[in-house]
Amino acid sequence: MKQPSELQWVERFSLHFRVQHIMMFTSVTVLVLTAIPLWSLRSSYHALAAHIVDMFGGMDVVRIWHRTAAVMLMAGAAYHLLYIFIHPIGRRDFLLMLPTGDDFRHLAGNIRYFLRLTDQQPRFGRFTYYEKFDYWAAFWGCAIMIGSGLILWFPDKFLCSLGDNVQLTAYAVALEAHGHEAILAALALYIWHLFNVHLKPGKFPGTMVWWHGRTSAEERNKEHPLEAVEIGENE
Repeated sequence: MKQPSELQWVERFSLHFRVQHIMMFTSVTVLVLTAIPLWSLRSSYHALAAHIVDMFGGMDVVRIWHRTAAVMLMAGAAYHLLYIFIHPIGRRDFLLMLPTGDDFRHLAGNIRYFLRLTDQQPRFGRFTYYEKFDYWAAFWGCAIMIGSGLILWFPDKFLCSLGDNVQLTAYAVALEAHGHEAILAALALYIWHLFNVHLKPGKFPGTMVWWHGRTSAEERNKEHPLEAVEIGENE
């Protein structure tokens, strides 16, 4: 096995993208942690919620942390939108993240490979179909969480033009959307994404690409053999 100093390294993620990623997983982790006692207010106030409240120093402090993390999430989302509109690498990667017919063929090919119906795995470009799933789940999840969260945070500003009955209905819809999307996002992040990036065979006990942005040329050629051609390195 080659030592890290002997490997040829290539950049996978730019500094801009890494900062956005750190902002997202930091804010989402705090949001999920502080959401537990807030969610528990709707039902029974169980022991886990009580411990979290004690850890933060009270329910008022929990709300402050939750809203501070929400601001960080919104800032990270705005940063990402600017990145994909302004930065050439951001625009390129956004276009490569768009679903294509190849993604469905790759999914079918991977299923055949996992069932041992073939010994050939699909040859991926810069982003696999499951990485695109991660991205679009986060993209639309942010839209739902930020939109519903702002309604819950500032109902007088966002619902003031509606009638009283409609306001109550809209607030209830936002509350349900916020809570259930939070559960879905947490499950996707801490099960699906965590496994694919850090825990699956070949990755365990984890990768630091999210920190330094680099991967070995050997790993890229194995996992993303078509990337170099796709992004124009071989032109």
